[in-house]
Amino acid sequence: MVLAQLGGSISRAIQQMSNATIIDEKVLNDCLNEITRALLQSDVQFKLVRDMQTNIKKIVNLDDLAAGHNKRKIIQQAIFNELCKMLDPGKPSFTPKKGKTSVVMFVGLQGSGKTTTCTKYAYYHQKKGWKPALVCADTFRAGAFDQLKQNATKAKIPFYGSYMESDPVKIAVEGVERFKKENCDLIIVDTSGRHKQEAALFEEMRQVSEATKPDLVIFVMDSSIGQAAFDQAQAFKQSVAVGAVIVTKMDGHAKGGGALSAVAATKSPVIFIGTGEHMDEFEVFDVKPFVSRLLGMGDWSGFMDKIHEVVPMDQQPELLQKLSEGNFTLRIMYEQFQNILKMGPIGQVFSMLPGFSAELMPKGREKESQAKIKRYMTMMDSMTNEELDSSNPKLMNESRIMRIARGSGRQVREVMEMLEEYKRLAKIWSKMKGLKIPKKGEMSALSRNMNAQHMSKVLPPQMLKQIGGMGGLQNLMKQMGSAKDMMGMFGGGDK
Repeated sequence: MVLAQLGGSISRAIQQMSNATIIDEKVLNDCLNEITRALLQSDVQFKLVRDMQTNIKKIVNLDDLAAGHNKRKIIQQAIFNELCKMLDPGKPSFTPKKGKTSVVMFVGLQGSGKTTTCTKYAYYHQKKGWKPALVCADTFRAGAFDQLKQNATKAKIPFYGSYMESDPVKIAVEGVERFKKENCDLIIVDTSGRHKQEAALFEEMRQVSEATKPDLVIFVMDSSIGQAAFDQAQAFKQSVAVGAVIVTKMDGHAKGGGALSAVAATKSPVIFIGTGEHMDEFEVFDVKPFVSRLLGMGDWSGFMDKIHEVVPMDQQPELLQKLSEGNFTLRIMYEQFQNILKMGPIGQVFSMLPGFSAELMPKGREKESQAKIKRYMTMMDSMTNEELDSSNPKLMNESRIMRIARGSGRQVREVMEMLEEYKRLAKIWSKMKGLKIPKKGEMSALSRNMNAQHMSKVLPPQMLKQIGGMGGLQNLMKQMGSAKDMMGMFGGGDK
């Protein structure tokens, strides 16, 4: 993800400043110059960057700070606050409510990824318990209905459109009425796009908007235009009541930061960002967690939400029990692989952990890792219950390995590789043996039992180095211990 490069540049600048023996004016200027360079390369407006630098220098007056103050922390906090200010329009967006019908209309230029984004938006809400439906009112582009139909069928979302009708207003009204009768609580209307901003497009948008009376109009914008996003967002806002923006293609180029800051300058809230072509490459855009991840500080609440999504509440105590016993079977490995795949892109999950960066998992390596997990799972599908539930590596003799290879259509060496990975993970799992299971209501029990020394044995050396060694790991454990909903993962939180 190209945005990860921006985050990497900013977090490295802060790290270099933190490593300095004495924090003086030169160290601060070097840090700010590096951040300025990174933001300008991401096509952020020069004026916004200059204002940010000026504001930080006003806040961090090194001469006025008393000797006891933690200068590093004050500088980092000032950078965090100014980046948040740059990306925050200061205006909340309309949020649909479950059980109450909401109509959401999507607008944008052709080629911005609008039709795909409609389905991603519907799919995201479907996973959260909504009953979404899609209406294709794009009669201008040939193949628009086919594309929406294909995407909706794949995601198992009801859809409406017509090959015969050419009036987008009529299709939009019919689709909305139909899905209201079917008690859908989120009706998404995809409208026509054009190659450029023209009067015909804006007039059609206005007519569809008047006929369907949407609760929210979402403008979908390609992030590759960078700071030109300001003019585009303003033009659409003047023609139709744009209530929110989704910025797409954040994975493909270096202008994502410029696009986000330009949209914020129009006072339009960005609600999601598209980070790839797949359904799960779609992230909620929340300024503070986003900037926190950009600076390598993580997004612990976002990570816990991912855990809640993939591990049902009733299975969480059972998983912790298995962890404390240190008994790792191939079936447990299979279940954890399933959970990893459900969490979405690995790089996205990585960036939610404090001390980690999405740069650690480039797009190519991420896909390679997911493909490898799927191969391993295919091999395990060819195993017997006895093989899956045994923790005895000697059980896997030559004839069993050959049978598994034949059954899964893989090579013997690939099965051997999978078993080696199992042994490696089993060794890590065994180090968790004796972990005390927290009782209900013990918010910081995990942080007390799973101390930094315990964790340092579990983490691979390269990962421990990335965090910043033992000291960095201790800071990470502090953040984990103070996370408000930490124990919610195990059903013992106070939420």
